[in-house]
Amino acid sequence: MTVAEHDAPTASEYIVHHLGHFSTHHQVKIVDFTIFNMDTIFWSVFAGVLGCFLMYLAARKATSGVPGRFQSFVEMLVEMVEDQSKSIVHGNRDFIAPLALTIFVWVALMNSLDFLPVDLFSALFKLFGVEHFFPHHRVVPTADLNGTLGIALGVLALMLFYSIKIKGLGGFVHELLSAPFGIWLAPFNLLLNIIEFAAKTVSLGMRLFGNMYAGELLFLLIALLGSAATAFGFIGHVIAGSIWAIFHILIVLLQAFIFMMLTLVYIGQAHESH
Repeated sequence: MTVAEHDAPTASEYIVHHLGHFSTHHQVKIVDFTIFNMDTIFWSVFAGVLGCFLMYLAARKATSGVPGRFQSFVEMLVEMVEDQSKSIVHGNRDFIAPLALTIFVWVALMNSLDFLPVDLFSALFKLFGVEHFFPHHRVVPTADLNGTLGIALGVLALMLFYSIKIKGLGGFVHELLSAPFGIWLAPFNLLLNIIEFAAKTVSLGMRLFGNMYAGELLFLLIALLGSAATAFGFIGHVIAGSIWAIFHILIVLLQAFIFMMLTLVYIGQAHESH
């Protein structure tokens, strides 16, 4: 056995290494609220800035004449979001439709980071000799439960904000105590409504995390297939990687759309009285 073979990680070590965060070093945890995963924060901000820049370019280059492909794509996206918000939220949508567009673009861009090669940054860190400063690094923010639950908590804050704004503080508190069984069962109503808000928030974050985490694991497994020292392993890696990448495009966009739609549904419910 050569030194390179001796130092090469096993399949489990390879996967564990790629599931570690920059801030957790050697630890691999599904969720840990005692820390901030700096790689998740960095790539979330990066995707947000990139989304804002792309929308800025679209607005700056918009023309009333024959639109280009990029402008046509953005116009179709804006029209789709506007139609969905109009059908779900009844009331003033001056803020709701831009919010939905922001969520869709932001989540889609964060999900799309999964298309980057899994070993890209490890190779770059080794190339520049800084691998000791970055022992672990994860690129996809939505494959981190801390990240998706953080976004879901933001949606919860908007749900509470619009519930109070539309119904007033007194009306919102009265609804918490009286719906759905009447004011005489106020303790049960309050408990049920708290559970409902918590379930919406957790399910919203868990759904996005589960799909993206599973996709990340499959990319890692396909990468391991490519490391097999056989022609079959390399060919299988190329074929499986190409098929999964094409299918993953649908997952990336679908999960962003579902997250946007659920946000609209939850905010639409805040506009309604029970």
